Amino acid sequence: MSETPDPEVIELASKVFDLARQGDAEALAAYVDAGVPANLTNDKGDSLVMLAAYHGQEEAVAALLERGADPDRINDRGQTPIAGAVFKGEDGIVRALLAAGADPEAGTPSAVDTARMFGKAHLLELFGSR
Repeated sequence: MSETPDPEVIELASKVFDLARQGDAEALAAYVDAGVPANLTNDKGDSLVMLAAYHGQEEAVAALLERGADPDRINDRGQTPIAGAVFKGEDGIVRALLAAGADPEAGTPSAVDTARMFGKAHLLELFGSR
């Protein structure tokens, strides 16, 4: 038996996902501090960290990681935040995710595979030094 989701809850979730994409780290942190799960995912399995990482929002990524967000949360397509950051050329976010324990070998394609595909030798060195 499935219940119809509360429209107010859907509206709040949508707002929080937008904050992650837009990089409003302060507002995002306030929502998480108030009880929004740091590992909230959308209908595609994209976590708040995934959305922030993919959209180059380094401060938002840091705020979420500081609040316990999983740096390795895989979405429904098998992608990880670190692979998305590699793909988008967000080296600062790659470093932040690594510092939080992200596995560059996780996901499909992994961050390592993505770095190889795009000839990002400096990231392959970084991953190898872990």
